[in-house]
Amino acid sequence: MSTLPSLFVSHGAPTFAMEPGLAGAQLRALGRALGKPKAIVIVSPHWMTRGVEVTAAERPETIHDFGGFPRALYALQYPAPGSPQLAARIREVLRAGGVAASLDAQRGLDHGAWVPLMHQYPDADVPVVQVSLPFDTDAGKAFALGRALAPLADEGVLIVGSGSLTHNLYEFRTGEVREAAYAREFSEWVRKAVQDGDTQRLLDTLERAPHAQRAHPTTEHFLPLLVAAGASRQPIPATVLDGGIRHGVLAMESYLFGQRVTLQAVETVDA
Repeated sequence: MSTLPSLFVSHGAPTFAMEPGLAGAQLRALGRALGKPKAIVIVSPHWMTRGVEVTAAERPETIHDFGGFPRALYALQYPAPGSPQLAARIREVLRAGGVAASLDAQRGLDHGAWVPLMHQYPDADVPVVQVSLPFDTDAGKAFALGRALAPLADEGVLIVGSGSLTHNLYEFRTGEVREAAYAREFSEWVRKAVQDGDTQRLLDTLERAPHAQRAHPTTEHFLPLLVAAGASRQPIPATVLDGGIRHGVLAMESYLFGQRVTLQAVETVDA
């Protein structure tokens, strides 16, 4: 079995579930190009804990961990199976990598997990296990978490970091279509680091990239990118999924580390 690439996906606002646009179409095309993995392990900033935890439910619930959105959004379900066996294997792999972890048999999948996956694997027929992001995670720790998870890629498991390439909710403007220049400049800086396979540049992004503090007033939505980068033993070639910038400030760019894929994506008209 060949080693799978790793993926960082920008999950945007919860309404991404119903408004796929180009980013959703690209994830759908990526799912077809990669085929179904044995399972998916996903890290999201919407599950932060004191230490690393791993979901171990047979049938994880779809968590609607947001408020103030259209009623139809709360009716959406992503009934992917879990895998207690994989959860135990993840704990074993993490411990071998120097990361202590515990299992949570009750926790479901938050919107950082199920929203992008419903576009990538809409049939919800691939087992999904979520790994939490510890509160004290910084760039180095996020990369190390990815490194510890990396052996799973040799076992047919797709490792996904789900966050947002830019995430300034103070400037979030519903209905805004004009791009904020800073969001584009920050995205282009990160894209170059990914395409060059420049790990140190990625690790230093929040200190060195233009407009980094504005793009990420808090760091939790950027750190999953470093988890995905760490999970790839061979970061280049990389595939860029440019989903544009939604609501003026939310960059929807995603990256596949370790494999170049040509995507035939047709933008979906949002409802």
